[in-house]
Amino acid sequence: MIFYPQERIGLFIDGSNLYAAARSLGFDIDYKRLLDLFAAKGRLIRAFYYTALVEDQEYSPIRPLVDWLDYNGYTMVTKPTKEFTDAMGRRKIKGNMDIELAIDVMEMAPHLDHIVLFSGDGDFRRLVEAVQRKGLRVTVVSTVRSQPPMVADELRRQADNFQELQDLEPSICRSQVQREPREPREPREPRAETREPRERAESREPSPILSSQDVDTTPR
Repeated sequence: MIFYPQERIGLFIDGSNLYAAARSLGFDIDYKRLLDLFAAKGRLIRAFYYTALVEDQEYSPIRPLVDWLDYNGYTMVTKPTKEFTDAMGRRKIKGNMDIELAIDVMEMAPHLDHIVLFSGDGDFRRLVEAVQRKGLRVTVVSTVRSQPPMVADELRRQADNFQELQDLEPSICRSQVQREPREPREPREPRAETREPRERAESREPSPILSSQDVDTTPR
């Protein structure tokens, strides 16, 4: 990735697309490390995260991640999913966030120098071209190493830079300690000053677990 120290950087994360890409490569993303990585490369102005939520469920498995991101430096953009039945009578869930992401990119363009788009969706090619005409540079983060590749060829060609997600794994993946459950321990007598500060507890990032009703993220 090519960044300049004084560049104003904006991150735009297509949540379901990025999650599917990371899952296809076999690792989980540590979103705190991801934010720190790009904050060190320039002036990080804003980090947007886009995802649709199934609101009629008693418990949404993605809600803990959404809440964590909201408290830890990300601007969350969500909307409820819509349910429909296809021609075969199968129940489908729709939750496309392309319009919301595109509008935010265009509105933020005057305040940025470099846009980092975490998505492989070919529908964004025209958006990338539009902001490039405004003088911004665009880096697309996705993967061509999954089967099938998660990034559309036309989007990769349009971007100023393409960043292979797998190459970022050492810098943004969750550690094994975070991912693997700990062995249960026998109870011990409490010691003084063992309560963990609330701020540190809130900084723990939950695993980004999505339901089986996730939106299809195959590049178009």
